[in-house]
Amino acid sequence: MEKVKVGIVGVGGIAQDRHIPLLMEHPQAEVTTLFDVRLDLAEQVAQTFNIAHVATSYDTLFDQVDAVVICTPNKFHSEIAIAALNAGVHVLCEKPMAISKKECDDMIEAAKKHHKILTVAYHYRFTDVAIEAKRRIDEGVVGSPVVSRIQALRHRKVPGWGVFTNKALQGGGCLIDYGCHVLDLVLWLLQITQPTEVSGRTYNKLSKQPHQINDWGEFDHETFNVEDHATSYIVFDNDATLQFECSWAANINSDKLDISISGEKGGLQLFPFEVYEPRNGEYLIHQQDITLNEDKAAERQTDNFIKSCLGIETPVVKMEEARRVSQIIEAIYESNEKKQTIQL
Repeated sequence: MEKVKVGIVGVGGIAQDRHIPLLMEHPQAEVTTLFDVRLDLAEQVAQTFNIAHVATSYDTLFDQVDAVVICTPNKFHSEIAIAALNAGVHVLCEKPMAISKKECDDMIEAAKKHHKILTVAYHYRFTDVAIEAKRRIDEGVVGSPVVSRIQALRHRKVPGWGVFTNKALQGGGCLIDYGCHVLDLVLWLLQITQPTEVSGRTYNKLSKQPHQINDWGEFDHETFNVEDHATSYIVFDNDATLQFECSWAANINSDKLDISISGEKGGLQLFPFEVYEPRNGEYLIHQQDITLNEDKAAERQTDNFIKSCLGIETPVVKMEEARRVSQIIEAIYESNEKKQTIQL
């Protein structure tokens, strides 16, 4: 059986907890090489997972693999992905694709030039609830979308580990870290290609206060320089709109994930999963017990990437779609900075 030799660049939590174990379990993948700027950590992880090689640079890693998974801080996604693609290596990049639209464009150009796979780890698309929602939308139950809504609110879950609160390395906070997942999911469900206007505001008032209450570890409120809450309003080229809010920290009762789509023919909600269908003078509500099941979604994502590298499948997450997510997020930040609507 043909196997894809895979390297990992960046061996922090997401690599150790998700990508390496799943790749090692895949019958058509072989994790051969690791690289991290923290060489001692890379050697430790290689020993833990019994991985043969630790590279001293990502360039030397590319010489040993067919594909790479990039798990670095967001600042380095574009640089490393382009280098990999130029070296003839397929790329699965952790979300978000990059910090800016320009960086995404450069990544896409490299992938097209060298005819290599470039996809992004938006694993929410692979969840049971997303697959069922997509099936119902494709069947026409919603019709043309009119208004969609996202509330992805965490009560007190600022990541107290890694570099999540470092703006220079990450490009932002809750929006670029957590919000990107649900934004990608809804854009994929809507099948809308072009946002035209974006208005948004970001906040960090809660996380700048002393004596923090936080479920996910400690952080320094004095140096905190990313957003912990963001809200936005997005208009698309067919006049459909999206109301989008996400947070790491908010004064609400508890965490909340709510996604709903209202269309001309009907509507649906994802959490819990319900379909709304006016028919023959009645308003029908169909309910299904479907979970987010992120672990299973991550397995499906890994399988899709490996099979895409082998030419068996095509990536579920297209690089142009991932670029669109980054474009909107960049516009939300710009709108907040300029205090005006951004035309795209």
